[in-house]
Amino acid sequence: MKDMHRIRLHVNGREHELAVEARRTLADMLRHDLGYTGTHLGCEHGICGACTVLVDGSPVRSCLVFGVQTDGTEVSTVEGLSAGEELSDLQQAFSDHHALQCGFCTPGFLMLAEAYLAQPDAAGSPAGPDGPGGSGGLTEAEARELIASNLCRCTGYQGIIEAVLATAAARERAASPEANPRAASPSANPRAASPSANPQIVGPP
Repeated sequence: MKDMHRIRLHVNGREHELAVEARRTLADMLRHDLGYTGTHLGCEHGICGACTVLVDGSPVRSCLVFGVQTDGTEVSTVEGLSAGEELSDLQQAFSDHHALQCGFCTPGFLMLAEAYLAQPDAAGSPAGPDGPGGSGGLTEAEARELIASNLCRCTGYQGIIEAVLATAAARERAASPEANPRAASPSANPRAASPSANPQIVGPP
């Protein structure tokens, strides 16, 4: 007899309630039970990162997490990045910088990068060594370290690095006082003062 559990979660802002087998992974639950097939399964050992999704804002290998562990959480998949047919800025940057070829690993890279760039100071920190209009607070070395946890067999990674840096720079410009006068006021963005932590790849406890 299957060990079934009823859970409720939000995926890309949409509420789902379903009965899921205790041993079913989050990846299989998303793909086969809920239809979010943008989450790709590669190695199924937590190594390649193709199945990376966000759980309450943190990147996780969905092949290593059980679906029942996400009861009551907010899960974000690659389908949630775009607004209808309009690509997100990060997705557009991947296209502009030729950061994908076969595309199999792309959803994992997008979700990993989005988790980092969504941190309060990732795109809004003072300009770094590249100066205004450069990559801002995110250096190339940091971008390389960020994406090192995921595997790509096609691109050689340079295009991915450039896409992440370009997105960070664009978001920094958009968050600058010149582009948004309210951003200069501490009360306008109270989260901007909060410390940042590097995104962690989370597996089962």
